[in-house]
Amino acid sequence: MLDIKYLRENLVEVKKALAKKHTQFDLEGLLKLDGERRELLENAENLRAKKNKLAKAKDVAGGKRVKEELEKLDPELQKAEKEFQERMAEIHNIPHQSVPRWQDGNKVEKTWGTIPKFDYKPKDHLELGQTLDIIDTQKASQISGSRFGFLKNQGALLEFSLIQYLKEKLTHKDFQFIVPPVLVKERAMFGTGFFPAEKNEFYKIEGEDLYLVGTAEVPLASLHADEIVEVPKKYAGFSSCFRKEAGSYGQDTRGIFRVHQFDKIEMFYFVKPEKSWDAFDELIAINQEIFQELELPYQLVNCCGGDLGAPNAKRIDIEVWIPSQNKYRELTSCSNDTDFQARRLNIKFKTKDGKLDYAYTVNDTALAMGRTIVALLENHQSFDKAQDKHFIKIPEVLQKYTGFKEIKK
Repeated sequence: MLDIKYLRENLVEVKKALAKKHTQFDLEGLLKLDGERRELLENAENLRAKKNKLAKAKDVAGGKRVKEELEKLDPELQKAEKEFQERMAEIHNIPHQSVPRWQDGNKVEKTWGTIPKFDYKPKDHLELGQTLDIIDTQKASQISGSRFGFLKNQGALLEFSLIQYLKEKLTHKDFQFIVPPVLVKERAMFGTGFFPAEKNEFYKIEGEDLYLVGTAEVPLASLHADEIVEVPKKYAGFSSCFRKEAGSYGQDTRGIFRVHQFDKIEMFYFVKPEKSWDAFDELIAINQEIFQELELPYQLVNCCGGDLGAPNAKRIDIEVWIPSQNKYRELTSCSNDTDFQARRLNIKFKTKDGKLDYAYTVNDTALAMGRTIVALLENHQSFDKAQDKHFIKIPEVLQKYTGFKEIKK
C-alpha cells in the first residue's frame, strides 16, 4: 500500500516511476476519489461536532436534524471509503530508480561459474531421476494429477541434505528458524501484496477464509501484523508451497521444474528504512555464497519494472544454468518491498525520537528445493563409459549431510 500523502505531494515523480511497469495506473482518478472521500469525511466530522454541541445545549430538535443528516451522509462516506481502499489496493509499489523500464527488459548484472561441457549426450533431470530411481512423476500423476512428483531414495535424502546445509549456514548468520502454517487467511495474502494482483494463482479452501501459500513470505510477513516490532528481525522459514502455475507449458511442465507443490526455505528481514538496501545486498550475498558452494553456474538479473510483483520496489533474480534447456533459469528471487507490506499489515517500529514508523520488509528465497535438485542433477551428472551408466556427483559441501558422494543406480 502506498502512502496517499506522499502520492498527493509527488504525483509527477510517482507517475514517472510507475511508468516502468507494464501496467496502467489511474493516479489522477485515485486522487480525485481521495478528495471526494476527504470532503465527505470533513462534513461528517463537522456534523458530529455540531451534534455534540447541540446535545450540550440540550437542543433536542436541532440534534435530531443533525442526526438525520449524518444518517444520510454515512452511507455515502462508507461507499467512498470502500471504493478508495479498493483503488488504492490496485496500485503497485514504486519501483526503485535502478530498476530498468519494462521496455528495456531485464539486465544481467553478473555471471559466475563455468557452464559444464559434456563429452557424451547429457540427460535432463527427469531422465536422470528415472534412471537412478530417485524421481517418479508417473506414479505421482496417477495419485495427484499432472505436475506432481515423488522424490525417492537418494533424491529424498538430497532434499534433506539441502535443508540441513541451509539450517547450519543460516543459523550461523543469525536467522531465527520458523516452520509457519501454510494455510492463511485472505488478509495475509492481501497484506503481502499477492492479492488482488495474483489472486487467481493460489488455491482456496472451499467454504473457508483460507488459502494455501505460494511462499513462506506470506506467514512470515504476517507474523507481526498489528504490532510494534524491534528491528532488525531475521527469519528463515521452511514450508511447502502451492501454486496453480496456470498457463505454464513446454519444458517447464516436464519433470519437477514447475510443479504445483514444492518445498522452500525463505529468508525474511524486518528492518529500518535506511537499512533496507544493506539487508537487500546481504541476502543476495548469501544467495551467491550458496550457489558457489553448490558449484552451480549462475547469473544475477535486475528485473525490469514489467516483471516486478505488486509489492516489489526492486527484485534481483538468481538464474542458474540448466543444461537440458541450454539457458539460465530463475531459482531464487530477492525483493525489497520497502514499506508496502508493512502499511497493509500495520507493522511499525519506534524511531530514535520515540515516534512510530512503518518497518521495511526484504525477502529472498534461500533455496527452492525442487529446482535446486533439477540444477544439481543436470550440472553434476557424469557418465561411466566402462559401465555405460550415468551417475551424479554430490558437491563437497553437501557430502557430510548426504552421507554419500555420488548418486548411482
